[in-house]
Amino acid sequence: MQLIALKGIQKIKKGDDLGELIARAAQEQNLQFEENDVIVVAQTIVSKAEGNVIDLREVKPSELAGRIASQLDKDSREVEVILRQSSEIVRLRHVLIARTKHGFVCANAGVDHSNVDSEHVTILPDDPDASAAKIREAIKRKLGVDVAVILSDTQGRAFRLGCMGVAVGVAGMNPLRDLQGRRDLYGKELKATITSPADALAAASVLVMGEASEGTPVVVVKGASYDRSQGSARGLVRPPEQDLFR
Repeated sequence: MQLIALKGIQKIKKGDDLGELIARAAQEQNLQFEENDVIVVAQTIVSKAEGNVIDLREVKPSELAGRIASQLDKDSREVEVILRQSSEIVRLRHVLIARTKHGFVCANAGVDHSNVDSEHVTILPDDPDASAAKIREAIKRKLGVDVAVILSDTQGRAFRLGCMGVAVGVAGMNPLRDLQGRRDLYGKELKATITSPADALAAASVLVMGEASEGTPVVVVKGASYDRSQGSARGLVRPPEQDLFR
């Protein structure tokens, strides 16, 4: 499997067609897209292209946001944005863990300061799966190649230190692979093994993208093993009734 950072995509503004930009950058890099390639795109540039960038100077914090901000030593305007993006506050200790309107449970409901100036934050796309599908369709229209697309975000984990990439939007692939019924090396039947190719590819791609000033928010993955389908990143969300820790 190969993971190749796509160069030439840095300053994204509202209204940019990311699929067109990705296709053009690939041509300029002499990188040929092939059937079954996976294009992993950082959520931040998708949010920028779709106008999901919030000017904190225009945010009026609520009383609740003010109380939480004091407790966490955060900007009350940012906390207000987080609350607006949340369907539920899951934990409120030294960090604010929220369930987003999409169903994802993560720090700050996905509201992020990275790669924007100090007076702005990005929020997750309204419909990350639809955003991924739009990019996929544009690439197919421009290059005539049917690829899969993953939107990646960097998130922490409840029981381990360190952030890693996860898939928040997918198109053209099943984000999961059910191995139940298959047998291991000793012939034992697998009873509950379900893997997540989408998260695995997002995590690997974020290593190639980098987390600082690298300016490579798109990675092309060649030779990945996954199942083609329409798919949805919402399929990665564990149902509340299966939550063992609340």
